Amino acid sequence: MLNWVTRFNIFSFLDNNHYAFEEPAFEWILAVGVKESIVLNNAVDFSELKSFHAENPGWLFGHINYPSKDSDSIGFPSSFFFVPDIIIKCKGNNISIDSSTVAAQEIFNEINHQSIQITNTLSSNLSIRSNYTQEEYIEIIHCLKKHIQRGDCYEINFCQGFFVENIQIDPVDLYQKLMELSPNPFAAFYKLDDKYCICASPERFLKKSGEVVISQPIKGTSKRDHSNIITDVLNKEYLLNSVKEKSENVMIVDLVRNDLSRICNEGSVFTKELFGVYSFPQVHQMISTIQGTVTEEVHWTEIIKACYPMGSMTGAPKVKVMELIEKYENGPRGLFSGSIGYVTPEGDFDFNVVIRSVFYNQSDETLSFKVGGGITFNSDPAMEYEECMIKASAIMQILSSD
Repeated sequence: MLNWVTRFNIFSFLDNNHYAFEEPAFEWILAVGVKESIVLNNAVDFSELKSFHAENPGWLFGHINYPSKDSDSIGFPSSFFFVPDIIIKCKGNNISIDSSTVAAQEIFNEINHQSIQITNTLSSNLSIRSNYTQEEYIEIIHCLKKHIQRGDCYEINFCQGFFVENIQIDPVDLYQKLMELSPNPFAAFYKLDDKYCICASPERFLKKSGEVVISQPIKGTSKRDHSNIITDVLNKEYLLNSVKEKSENVMIVDLVRNDLSRICNEGSVFTKELFGVYSFPQVHQMISTIQGTVTEEVHWTEIIKACYPMGSMTGAPKVKVMELIEKYENGPRGLFSGSIGYVTPEGDFDFNVVIRSVFYNQSDETLSFKVGGGITFNSDPAMEYEECMIKASAIMQILSSD
């Protein structure tokens, strides 16, 4: 199916990889082709997005970038949403195909006759470069800690980027390798013309189901050790007992509660789970779940607007740390720490946080990825750098394999 879908200029494939966070609506969903679309190249105009959906009721798929003044090297627009021509969904043992222009049986036959061969285009000789040396990264963390000590902020998410030039890849091959090594519950394989996002995200930004809205920020990370079960358990217990990781997590919980309180019914916002520790292929993560309820009058765009960008990728207080991010990070984030997701005809939605992702511009033959972490008063700069390298390890591993 993924070999078949690459013939289209635009598609969005979302896969939960058998995780069951808050009862997923499907195992995976693929949106293909475009009946109508909207491109927002500057700051996201949520009122314009609201009008577009009113004029084009039905399913919407797309993305929203992290808000930056400039575009990144890959070139995803600030926001893009499309009404798909074809939707293929899998839930349990059932697959459904819906299209207003092509017979479902015809689509099914086309996919079944598609080759299952995937071209391996990766090389072990790739030169992966970072936009910071280890020393430069550590020095910036010291600068950010001074801002925290002065009271400018409590926590700031700081990211560094990696890039490869003059690279030709088969995006399906890269996506499959990433899913084999690091299957995660909010994975996405997303194409917009010549630009690809290959995403193995473990984090949900926002989900709305009926009147219920939830957010599940991740803050707190420790390394997996598959070779030693005792060490692996100790690393998990470190998260459960770490004052530093818990303080980092609770700051973002408070921020998310505040964001949701802007649009949820008064008194309805509460922390459903605090400091939940979940295990993923490369890392253990601390995840909290915040829930609230909204009235029917609250449009889905208003919910996104109230919470965007997500606190787990900014810090607290949000406005100040976004200024510091703009000052200290070497280059705009683009789609990284943005969001990919869908909206149903009823106005329900589910959006991820775009992390653990590779971005590829096929025309320019450029590839990039970014990793980051939450910096607090108690952060050790050298350990923060090590955490970034752990988060980047899965992508590093697949890019260096042939």
